[in-house]
Amino acid sequence: MEIVASAVTEAIRLGAIGFDAVKQIALARIERRPARLDLTAYPHLPRTDVRMTTAADYAVLVPRTAA
Repeated sequence: MEIVASAVTEAIRLGAIGFDAVKQIALARIERRPARLDLTAYPHLPRTDVRMTTAADYAVLVPRTAA
């Protein structure tokens, strides 16, 4: 019961609250390995595109005038 409760808490933290996610997290804990949450079974979910942040991306936050 402790493993399942912990898996539910982790799934909620990840935003993956489905039964399959909880099951995978619980099994990974029992087997002492990292959970592999495969989203290929859920093609209706939107894909993300995360790029590497560069220093130039932050330039828009800094005023052009120097003191």
